[in-house]
Order: sequence, then C-alpha cells, then structure tokens
Amino acid sequence: MSILDETYTLADGSPIPKLGLGTWMIDDDRAAQAVREAIEMGYRNIDTAQAYGNERGVGEGVRTSGVARERLFVSTKLAAEAKDYDTATAAIDESLATMGLDYLDLMLIHSPQPWDDFRGGDYAQGNREAWRALEEAQTAGRIRSIGVSNFLEADLDNILAAASVAPQVNQLLVHAGNTPEALLAYCAEHDILVEAYSPIAHGEILDNADLDAMAHRYGATVPQLCIRYDLQLGTVALPKTANPEHMRANAQVDFEISAEDMAALRRLDARDYGESSAFPVYSGR
Repeated sequence: MSILDETYTLADGSPIPKLGLGTWMIDDDRAAQAVREAIEMGYRNIDTAQAYGNERGVGEGVRTSGVARERLFVSTKLAAEAKDYDTATAAIDESLATMGLDYLDLMLIHSPQPWDDFRGGDYAQGNREAWRALEEAQTAGRIRSIGVSNFLEADLDNILAAASVAPQVNQLLVHAGNTPEALLAYCAEHDILVEAYSPIAHGEILDNADLDAMAHRYGATVPQLCIRYDLQLGTVALPKTANPEHMRANAQVDFEISAEDMAALRRLDARDYGESSAFPVYSGR
C-alpha cells in the first residue's frame, strides 16, 4: 500500500489522507492542472486557502479530475482577517461558490491574527466568532470537519473554552529543524491532528549537508527524508509543488527513519528561511 492510500482518523471520525498536496504559491491559472496531475498519481488530499488566490483553479481541478468527489479530501482556509461572525459566514459561502463545490472536507481559520498583526494583538473574541461560523457550516453539512492553523496553546484554549465542537486539526509549520514539541504534545492531548505545512522548510533546508548525508543512507532525497520525518511524527505532510516529478517523488517515502535519526532530527534547529522570512509564518515571531 502506498502512503497515498494511508489515512489518519480525525476526532470526529473522518478519515484524512496522511500525505497531501499543498498549493500555496501555485497561480490560479496553473492550479487546476497541478491538482489534476496530483489526483491522477493517487493524491487524495488537496489543500488550499482563500489567501492563496487559487481556490477557483483548485476547485476546477477537483471537479475535472475524473475521480468521484467523495473519494477526495479538499481543504481550504478562512482568511486570517475574518474576525467576526458575519464576515466569516460570507467568506465560507464565497469559498464554496468560488471552488464550485457542494461541500468541503475541512476548513480552517488560517491564523489567530490577521497577517499584518501576526502574533500581535488580542483577537480572542473574533476567533470565537469565526469559529461559530465554521460550527454552523459544519452542522449544515457544508463543511465536514473544522479546524485552525498557526494556533498556539493559548489560541486553542480560547476556542476550546467556548466551542461546541473542538478543532479537529491544527495546521502548523513543522519540519526537521523546527519541531514545536510542546505544541505538538498539547494537540495530541486534545485529540487535535496536526497538519505539517512546509515540510521542506520552504526549500531552505535542501542544502543542509547533514540531512543530505542522512537521506543518502536511506537511499532517499532530502525532501523525501523531511516528508517521512513529518509522517513519523504522526502529522499530515503537505508538501507544495506544481511539478509532477516532485509530486511523484514526494510520495516515494516507504522507508522507516530509525529512532536514533528521528531523535537527531527532533533536536535539529534550522529556521533560517532566507528571503522567505518576509512571510509572517517564517518570521520567527
């Protein structure tokens, strides 16, 4: 069985494929073809966001893939700026309409703060209102599972204190060199599955000589080692690419990292994202 056939089970009982296709920075006019190619290879988990500007293309790719909708797991994210109930409700409607889908398998609050104030002010009430909008969409059957992204422990506490439904997912920056152990443990304790975005550190880890040597011992590439690492942490891995060769290689991770090497990767600190540090999630805040 390929990793593309393996799933975790969310707290609400829904299966979610362990390996997905991330679509950040894939232009809308290229997204449909990338999604179709991924699905043709066997990918069943497709991740996008309102902020990516490619929901239309991703939705088109899903609809024209030739694979039955119920066999796919499609996620998007509520804009980080949607911090009141009415705005969040309208945004949910807009995502469904833009993607041309009757339902979403997962929708997340993209960030606990708007991007221009990432890790800044207090948006606790706004997040509770956005969460209420997601809960209502889930009750209505328009979203199967709901969750969050980039939420720290205090942000999750805020949701859990007021929620009727606990978040099923927290999508986080997790990669060899950035393993937020305490937050991962908190999520596990609360039965919140972690999805790992940028498992290859937005490409910045590709030149790490130690990882290259370790990958070579497994007959793997650095990206394959990094994806396997996230999978062995028990997270969903979401490498993003529009390149079919990379899609295929990213799914060839049927090896096992030893306990000793997993420990070394957990200890690794590699959080220099170069020019990508201009993005809030890589800024170190």
